[in-house]
Amino acid sequence: MLVLGAARQGLSAARFLAGRQAYVVLNDQRPETAFAHISKELHDLGIETRFGGHPAELIDGVDVLCVSGGISLENPLVVQAKEKDIRLTNDSQIFFETVNARVIGITGSAGKTTTTILVGEIAKEAASGNQKVWVGGNIGYPMLDQAYEIKSDDWVVLELSSFQLELMSASPSIAVILNITPNHLDRHKTMENYIAAKSRILLFQNENHCAILNRDDPNYPNLLQKVRGGVVTFGNSPPADKYPGVFIENDSILHKEDNNLKKLLSLDCLHLPGLHNRFNLLAACATSIAVGFPPAAMRDGTEHIRSIPHRLELVREVGGVRWINDSIATAPERVIAAVRTIQNPLVLLLGGRDKDLPWDDLADCLREIKPRVILFGESAGMIYSVLAKRENGNFPYGIHSVTNLAEAVNLARQISKPGDTVLLSPGGTSFDAYADFEERGRHFRELVEAFA
Repeated sequence: MLVLGAARQGLSAARFLAGRQAYVVLNDQRPETAFAHISKELHDLGIETRFGGHPAELIDGVDVLCVSGGISLENPLVVQAKEKDIRLTNDSQIFFETVNARVIGITGSAGKTTTTILVGEIAKEAASGNQKVWVGGNIGYPMLDQAYEIKSDDWVVLELSSFQLELMSASPSIAVILNITPNHLDRHKTMENYIAAKSRILLFQNENHCAILNRDDPNYPNLLQKVRGGVVTFGNSPPADKYPGVFIENDSILHKEDNNLKKLLSLDCLHLPGLHNRFNLLAACATSIAVGFPPAAMRDGTEHIRSIPHRLELVREVGGVRWINDSIATAPERVIAAVRTIQNPLVLLLGGRDKDLPWDDLADCLREIKPRVILFGESAGMIYSVLAKRENGNFPYGIHSVTNLAEAVNLARQISKPGDTVLLSPGGTSFDAYADFEERGRHFRELVEAFA
């Protein structure tokens, strides 16, 4: 078996498969020196390693190719595997084939992690006896690491990315689609491909399963046509169709089913800032309705969450300036949500690697709010060009360009003043300089915490 990609998902799959006595070859284009810290572990597990490229001969004699999420399906080894009818899989597919616990799978273009954490906390409040709740997937750690510890009556709350879903032929019994807006077009190329990847979370459900859908999303009618079982919906207004759903009214979340209305909880329970987090909570409550978690668990679980790392996370306040880490914001749409949440005068750090997404709406937002903008990383020049074109070269706000995040933080410290907020909400991925958004967020924290 060949495992392609040796980041978190690939390493997890390689360890798991080796533990089942499979002959595993682990391949990554990074050099062998990048894996010196785990080379002994891999050797002891009997895993053969091939680092430093993707040589074509690796596919010879392979019966299964396990593809990590960061590996494009256009990778030559993946293309060869398809041509030779070699079975493709990934860590999430293997997890579904191994574990028979009840799984809540959550996907969407924005809000996946927050909603996953909310549902996880609610599930923990609703759990009884020796029942455990496992939260992970595309966040934290691959769930395959815990596969043998998970019992059939446990709950698994799993964040699933489009990269994972595009290969999968299994669906969770509870499938949540938060929203589908332009994202990862550098990988999927078209919105049609991206929507198809996201909607695969529904395709392998059966009549006993349930889909949780966003009534306010333009894709809602098309997604309904793919549903195999029950439906619970969420949206800002009361549901107008036959499906039960949740909505917001008078700062409370209400559940409507048939002609019956029930208050679930007050929005006072939600401590995460921003209108987008109200929507994440709506989705979490709709999910809870589908699986039978009581309102008390919804309230208590929501109350427990005060902040989430790398998501509008207050790092510290220094000299009257608040420093906020929103490294998870890897698309312009998410930057808009963050910027509209901050009430103080703003210094905004934008950059990273672009995902071939439109920046015009963010340009309009910046014209309205007029923050001081610091561009950094690989996409700094591209972002500057887009913003300059939108403003005909006459910026109504200050704009600066630097090379990297450390320089951006240093400049932000120089130009900020008491009462300001410095917001790292990059709008691009971290892959120009970091392994993932979490590493970028940790570096931002370290830079800010090092201030005297």
